[in-house]
Amino acid sequence: MRLLVATDAWAPQVNGVVRSLERMAEAAPARGFEPFFLTPRDFRSLPMPGYSEIRLALAGARGIGVAWERIDPTHVHIATEGTIGHAVRRLCIAKGRPFTTSYHTRFPEYLAARAPIPEAWSYAWLRRFHRAASGTMVSTASLEHELAGRGFRNLMRWTRGVDTELFRPAEPEAPPPKALDGLPRPIFLFVGRVAVEKNVAAFLGLDLAGSKVVVGDGPDRARLAAAHPQARFLGTRTGAELSALYAAADVFVFPSLTDTFGIVLLEAMACGLPVAAYPVTGPLDVVAGTGAGVLDADLRTACLAALRIPRSQCRAEALRRTWAESARQFFGNIESAHAHAADLALPAGAEAALLG
Repeated sequence: MRLLVATDAWAPQVNGVVRSLERMAEAAPARGFEPFFLTPRDFRSLPMPGYSEIRLALAGARGIGVAWERIDPTHVHIATEGTIGHAVRRLCIAKGRPFTTSYHTRFPEYLAARAPIPEAWSYAWLRRFHRAASGTMVSTASLEHELAGRGFRNLMRWTRGVDTELFRPAEPEAPPPKALDGLPRPIFLFVGRVAVEKNVAAFLGLDLAGSKVVVGDGPDRARLAAAHPQARFLGTRTGAELSALYAAADVFVFPSLTDTFGIVLLEAMACGLPVAAYPVTGPLDVVAGTGAGVLDADLRTACLAALRIPRSQCRAEALRRTWAESARQFFGNIESAHAHAADLALPAGAEAALLG
C-alpha cells in the first residue's frame, strides 16, 4: 500500500506534528505501508510573515498533479490545513478518492491571538475543510468531544507516544548539563515554540523561587528574553541533549491553553520530570489522574505542588505511552476510513461545493 502524506509542517520545524509524522513513517513498513511525503521541501516556498521558520509552499495544481502521478497512492492522509493540504484535498475530491485528515493545531485560537479574526469564522472554514474527509484524526478524548460539539464529523482517535529509551532519567553518575551551570534550585523548565500561542509569558511571570529555563525558539524569544533577563533561554535542543535537560530540571511547566496534546509532556514524564499545567485539553488527557503532575488554574500553585511528586511515578506513566500503539491507531484509522469511504460519501453535488 502506497500512502501519500501531505503536510505543510516539516523539518527544519521542531514540533509535535513533525515528530508524530516522522514516527509514523518509521512504523509504516511494519504496518504494510510505503510512505511518501509531500512537504514544503518539494515546492518553492516563502517564509510566513513574522514566523520565518514556517514555510508557505507555493503548491499549485500542476505540481501536485505531477507528484500524484509519480507516487500513484493507494491511500492519502492530509496532515495539515495549509497550502499543500488544501491542494491535495482538492485533487482527491476531483478524483473521487477517499482520504483522511488530522487535526493537530488550534488555528482559530492562534489567529485570534495575532489578528482580529473571530474564532467562529476560522472554525467554520476548518469544519468545511475536514468535512470532505472519510475520517479526521484527533489526539485526545476531550478534543474529540469539543470538535464534535462544533459540528465536526467522522472523528477518529490517534494518540501519541514517547521514545522511553531516548527520554529517560539521568544515570546516577551523570554530570548535570553545562547549560544549567550556576542556576539555583528548583529549576522550572519550559520546552516548546516560543510564540504567543504557547503562553510562555504566563510561565515567566510567575513568582517562583529558583530558576526558569526556556528551551526552544520562535518569534517571541527576543522580546521575552529582554523582558525577563533573569530567565535562561537556551534555544532549540533535541535528542540526548534535550533529554538531559528534562532529567536535570525539577518541574516541567506547560503554560499553553491551546495545545491539542503536548508530546513534550510525555517526554518530560519519561525523564522522571513532574508536570505543572493548566487544566485544559492536552494536560487533562495526558496528565490528569496519573499522579505525574498537577493541574491547577493557578499555575504557580501547580508548580509548587509538582515539586512533591515522586519522579518514579512520572517515569512509570510514560512507559505506558508507546509509539507502537500510536502507529496501530494511525494506520488502522487509514485502513478503516478507506474501507468504509462509500458509506461516508457526501450527498450528490456536495463535492463541487467543497472544492473551493
